[in-house]
Amino acid sequence: MRSDITLRHKGKTLIIDTKYYERTMQTNSRFNSQTIHSHNMCQIFTYVKNMDFAHSGNVGGLLLYAKTDEDIEPDKDFIIGGNRISVKTWTLILNSPTYPNN
Repeated sequence: MRSDITLRHKGKTLIIDTKYYERTMQTNSRFNSQTIHSHNMCQIFTYVKNMDFAHSGNVGGLLLYAKTDEDIEPDKDFIIGGNRISVKTWTLILNSPTYPNN
């Protein structure tokens, strides 16, 4: 397994894993809710914990989804096992009438 992007600066590491789905969030029919894809969270967590073998907490992860036309967007930060894991979206469309400021 290899992450998409790894950034290092002054003893800190950020591992970025990018994703695109037609639907950014998965539907949990049992609880009628929208959640982050659990297998993606497990994947970024595995990258982070394998990189932070010394348990320093200096390794973080970013799960970065391409923005879709869905109303709901993930924008979450978690501390899991002493490491920060963030889930965000990013607009990939540049200079379009729909997204003029990107």
